[in-house]
Parts: sequence; structure tokens; C-alpha cells
Amino acid sequence: MPLPHTAAAVPIARALVRTALADIDAPADSDTAELLTAELVANAVEHTTGEAPIELVVELLASGCQVEVHDGSRLPPGDLMAPGAHTPPDPWQEHGRGLLLIRTLSSACGHRPTAHGKAVWFTLRSREG
Repeated sequence: MPLPHTAAAVPIARALVRTALADIDAPADSDTAELLTAELVANAVEHTTGEAPIELVVELLASGCQVEVHDGSRLPPGDLMAPGAHTPPDPWQEHGRGLLLIRTLSSACGHRPTAHGKAVWFTLRSREG
């Protein structure tokens, strides 16, 4: 699903993930999925340039779900894969917790190159699995 390259993409993405997870039995926790999706989309909007849309992909799995956010940047997403490699976020700063939340709350996460940039993803297990 293409999303605008603006802050308006965040609530749209949250609603799309909630709707997708409501359509299956024993979905992953939709509140967590919405939170992590919002973090990925907000990062894509903030840290990439241009007006090309951001793409949201939600894959419903027998064991839960996987969410990907595609953007036009080839740069890796900060410390997504390096827990403990950086200092903890400053509690007085507004930014710096999104990737920590994704690493902590997802069952797996990562990024991969795409033909037009990169995809950053996370998976959540089913609440029953």
C-alpha cells in the first residue's frame, strides 16, 4: 500500500495494520503492531528525502504477521540490528527510542535492500503462538 511521504502516513499505516490484523483469527497483538508500524513509517518520513511514496506491506502469517516499510533511501536504519552497541536513549530527548522499541517488542526485525532503496521490517508472533 503506498503512503504519502508526509506525517499523514503514520495514522494511515496504523489503521491499515489494525484492519489487516482484525481480519484473521489469533492475530499478533494489534496495539504492538500499530506502535511498531508507526515507528517505522515515522522514521521513513523523517529520514528520507523526496516525494516518492513510502510503501507499507503487511503479511499475515500462520504464526503472526510481518510488516515492512519501503523507502527510497539505501542507508541502513541506524541501530536496528545492534542492541547494546549504542548508549541508551536520553530520557529527556524526544527522539531515539523507536528502533529500541522495535528491537525489544518484535520477535525479529531487520532491513534489506530493494530495487529502489530499502525495506525495514519486523515480525510479531500470534498471541496464541
